[in-house]
Amino acid sequence: MLDFFKNFQFGTNEMLWLGYMLFNYTAVLIAYKFWGKVGLLIFVPLSVVLANIQVLKMMNLFGVETTMGNIAFGGVFLVSDILSEVEGKKYARKLVTIGFITMVFTTIVMNWALAIKPASIDQFQEHLKPIFGLAVNELSVIRITAASMTAFIISQLFDVWAYQVIRKWRPSYKDIWIRNNLSTVVGQVIDNSLFTILAFAGVYKISELFVIAFSTYFLELFISVMDTPFVYIAALWKKQGKVRELEDQI
Repeated sequence: MLDFFKNFQFGTNEMLWLGYMLFNYTAVLIAYKFWGKVGLLIFVPLSVVLANIQVLKMMNLFGVETTMGNIAFGGVFLVSDILSEVEGKKYARKLVTIGFITMVFTTIVMNWALAIKPASIDQFQEHLKPIFGLAVNELSVIRITAASMTAFIISQLFDVWAYQVIRKWRPSYKDIWIRNNLSTVVGQVIDNSLFTILAFAGVYKISELFVIAFSTYFLELFISVMDTPFVYIAALWKKQGKVRELEDQI
């Protein structure tokens, strides 16, 4: 933890990363404004697929080596909190189902595609395997995939449940920041801890697991806090009647 602050840096990578985060959250708001809750639910599979691809890329951010994918996955938590705030837990829970089905469907379909023998002139089969491949004998890949799915389901169900519980305690508009941050921050802890333990326990030492979990969670915590203004804007638009539901446009 001390090494993080000692090695802290800010440069091009950090500016690009922050720009991507703002772009991603703005896209969620635009989808909600023009297509309502359907727009938010559509954003879930997009974010899940992108997060699982981006997580394979390592980068140096704020002086720490970490993976991509945090922002795309953070978008799912933003969608969850907006749905919990303005539509209720019924639609927020649909997010969990859609996200899980997306993970399973993408894994099956892409491995099916990889099983088809490529042409002699093909140049991409070997590049796609490390991204989507799930060979039966590659237990580590299967373990990581299972860990990702398990962590996603449990953390998202908790986020939806916690948001509604906190809302009963602090229901006002001005208290959105409390229910948004408490539910998401703890949800991210659950997701990060579960994934790290299920995917890497026995592979790395406990001290190394802590470093992996901390470096990832620090970024997730920052991402969670930064999405708060966007939840406020979404709730305000809903209150002012500025949200256009897709079913009303058909």
